[in-house]
Amino acid sequence: MLAHAFQQLINGLALGSVYGLIAIGYTMVYGIIGMINFAHGDIYMVSAFIAVTSFTLLAALGVTSVPLALLIVLVVAILLTSAYGWSVERIAYRPLRGAPRLAPLISAIGMSIFLQNMVQVTQGARVKPIPPLLTGGLDLFTHDGVTVSFSYSQMLIIVVTLALMLGFTYLITRTSFGRQQRACEQDRTMTALLGINVDRTISLTFMIGAALAAVAGVLVTVYYGVVDFYIGFVAGIKAFTAAVLGGVGSLPGAMLGGLIIGLLEAFWAAYLSPEYKDVATFAILILVLMFRPSGLLGRPEVEKV
Repeated sequence: MLAHAFQQLINGLALGSVYGLIAIGYTMVYGIIGMINFAHGDIYMVSAFIAVTSFTLLAALGVTSVPLALLIVLVVAILLTSAYGWSVERIAYRPLRGAPRLAPLISAIGMSIFLQNMVQVTQGARVKPIPPLLTGGLDLFTHDGVTVSFSYSQMLIIVVTLALMLGFTYLITRTSFGRQQRACEQDRTMTALLGINVDRTISLTFMIGAALAAVAGVLVTVYYGVVDFYIGFVAGIKAFTAAVLGGVGSLPGAMLGGLIIGLLEAFWAAYLSPEYKDVATFAILILVLMFRPSGLLGRPEVEKV
């Protein structure tokens, strides 16, 4: 029992790290423009297909070094997915920035449907597999005949997530761009009067969120080895749930929410019913919205009159 629980803890932390990376994109966009980017999950899906295509091309070119292939695929996925993030902001949000809040929401949902169908038409509706890249791992301990293992792909996910969180925290709290972003979050009009390019700051925020989703897409591709055009919707909803659970607008809250959702899924699937693990996730979303709308680490918004 102990070994099984410890194994699910490792599985949940790896899965939750992926949800946390995607949830940060929701949180950043909401923090700076007050809108939820419902196309963000499909940006993650696009990055997973970019990863599959890149790995396939590298294999055809004879690249056999796994670290080199991972590095190349990460760079390609981040660059291309950031361009998608910029396009979503430029097409779906910027023209509607002064419109009622419902308009950009519908526009983002339309962009999500467009990305899903674009990938389905160009890549096909069937699952896209790749050969396993990282096999094996470390056997931590054995208890009651059950061995707890920590796979290399899970190590990669957790280490990369920790490194990105540290770097991202430094970017937001210690750099000029972070100060500009926080200024836009508080008052875009006053920020523009101070000479800061608000449009550029918002576009860069979308691009950084998309880059984090790209990393998540590559890591998931390496971990599971299969992708399809529908994974963005499911992962996007769960990452949105994580962002709401942690507190929309709170970066630590987004990661905390992702870890909680990942652990909940892992333990629910192991000890209860794997068919209903998604129901548990969405039940958490409903309960949070009912009893603590600001989330675990979020702060209630105060309307100024």
